[in-house]
Amino acid sequence: MTSALRLLCCIALAVPLAAVAERFSVESPDGRIRVEASEKNGLAYYEVYFGDTQVIDASRLGLEFHKLPNLSQGLRLQEVSRASVDKEWEQPWGERRFMREHYNQLVLALVRDEPKLRLEVEFRVFDDGIGFRYRMPAQRGVDKAQVVADWSEFRLADRHSTDALYIAAELWNRYEHLYEWSKASEVHTAATPISFRRKDGIHLSIHEAALVDWAGFTLAQRGNDGALRVMLTPWSYGIAVETQAPFKSSWRTLQIADSAVGLLNSDLILNLNEPNKLGDVSWVRPGKYTGIWWDMHRHDYTWGSGDKHGATTERVKARMDWAAEHGFAGVLVEGWNQGWDGDWFQNGAIFSFTESYPDFDLAEVAAHGAKLGVKLIGHHETSGDVENYKRQMADAFDLYERYGVEQVKTGYVAWAQELVRYDASGEKRFEWHDGQYGVGEYLRSVREAAKRKIAINTHEPVKDTGLRRTYPNWLTREGARGQEFNSPPSNPGNPPEHNAQLVYTRMLSGPMDFTPGIFDLEYRDLPDKPGKVASTLMHQLALYVALYSPVQMVPDYPEHYALYPDAFQFILDVPTDWQQSIALAGEMGDYVVWARKERGGDDWYLGAISGKEAREIEIPLDFLDKGADYTAQIYRDGQEAHWRDAPFDYVIEERQVTAQDQLEARLAPAGGLAVRLAKRP
Repeated sequence: MTSALRLLCCIALAVPLAAVAERFSVESPDGRIRVEASEKNGLAYYEVYFGDTQVIDASRLGLEFHKLPNLSQGLRLQEVSRASVDKEWEQPWGERRFMREHYNQLVLALVRDEPKLRLEVEFRVFDDGIGFRYRMPAQRGVDKAQVVADWSEFRLADRHSTDALYIAAELWNRYEHLYEWSKASEVHTAATPISFRRKDGIHLSIHEAALVDWAGFTLAQRGNDGALRVMLTPWSYGIAVETQAPFKSSWRTLQIADSAVGLLNSDLILNLNEPNKLGDVSWVRPGKYTGIWWDMHRHDYTWGSGDKHGATTERVKARMDWAAEHGFAGVLVEGWNQGWDGDWFQNGAIFSFTESYPDFDLAEVAAHGAKLGVKLIGHHETSGDVENYKRQMADAFDLYERYGVEQVKTGYVAWAQELVRYDASGEKRFEWHDGQYGVGEYLRSVREAAKRKIAINTHEPVKDTGLRRTYPNWLTREGARGQEFNSPPSNPGNPPEHNAQLVYTRMLSGPMDFTPGIFDLEYRDLPDKPGKVASTLMHQLALYVALYSPVQMVPDYPEHYALYPDAFQFILDVPTDWQQSIALAGEMGDYVVWARKERGGDDWYLGAISGKEAREIEIPLDFLDKGADYTAQIYRDGQEAHWRDAPFDYVIEERQVTAQDQLEARLAPAGGLAVRLAKRP
């Protein structure tokens, strides 16, 4: 970090374990959120209140082990410690520069007397939600621990009338599925984040934070009582977590707000992660990039070799020339390395991460980029064979370091539970992406890359749990249905409401490399016109603000951007690193309005997107500096705009505004509004 942490307040109070109470309580600093824990008939429970409203009914706590005694029943509670923390920390890059980490903490022991064993549960309560995790302290007779079940529950109050937005758990294509609505009581399985909207306007979201050396969890309803229980993703042999004592789990998180935008303005996930472990990370550079990527998804070029091979020296150099002309920082190249021929989806065992195809000269391309000031962005596709990748990882990153590559996109394309692992006997096993094995392998790539000052953009990832705070070279990741699902062979692609749903679900976990900015919305240069992108052109512009990522792709063909140079100007102007970000308005899955201030400058940017319905919006500009004048460069849907019938009906105009003004606009179905608010001298 460039500045030291400023510790405002940190008070801890140790309580003797002999001090036993029937009920324990801890509140958020503002007093609105309260957690209460209790024991009944040997079972441990917690409840959560938001003001006077109970939002989580009594829900169980505890872990179950193989061989060790069960620490989910036969328990009594003892208070261990309390603490209050209030400190400020600085992100080296991010959606906002300065973060406040302010919480009250309660640690309880879940104790078994026969045989004697103790597990601790640590609660941290912030103004925007809660986190709790399990800690196994060092104790006699406990060395190796094998967790077989997590008994944590989220028993939502008023679940029969509460709406849930989510994707089901452990589906064949990992997290790349469409979101669905149901009543909370009807959710059978769910990946996280899963978000909820109560009748009284309270919004909730369940997820996890700081997933390190642990199994990721999903949620499942067990029985017919509507309780969502944490389900740890197991190894292929059934155990969920293999670890040594002492240990700590990831955090189970619950974000709480009195509006949909309150969820968006939460920093809970990041604040539950450990501080930066890498030291100086000035070499991690946000920015915009382009590449040979959309070309392959349209089937104009191929990843494999041959006449249509995309990753040739000349094609990449030409794209670097275009990137330099427009001020883009890098060019992504997929398909440059040996192994893509044939069915590359099944080629994980034969990929080479150091040998290029004959028509791609890595040294020549890197030198050409260096001359232009454009970085080559590397690519490692594993097709799920992480063992093959692990064997070559050091040499692969060394090669990229030698040629000045500072960012690498990694890929783990494989169906669910198809990551390759070899056991101690050499037998081939298959693991989940979000199991403990996968979690460890993703983090291995990030740590190895950091040794060479390389940043990582992970595709087909384990879900984001805020580890970018601890490892700031983990720039972004995929982890949902992105823009590639809108490519012609995939049509029909993402529905018009999809991006507005991403904002309130996937995006709560962290940055997403969605790859916004497709201008050829109707595939007019393809003879059979297979379909359309469910988006207006202004929606594509607004995504650069609405869907946060510190690296944003400019994926379409140069000739398609040349058709709309006035609209393309917003992509040229919009930054990717922010001093401040504020969600101003929105409703879950329907629309959102974001305002973000550029880092190192005075300009603000607005991005508003709608779902399948049109709407009129009013945006007060009271976040602007008081007494200052701004030029609002407005990119908006035209009056007849509609993603299906008139996606290119748009208006670009300018207004002089101050903090006392407001902007009004119509968002078309799957429409958008993009605004640059340039501060006048």
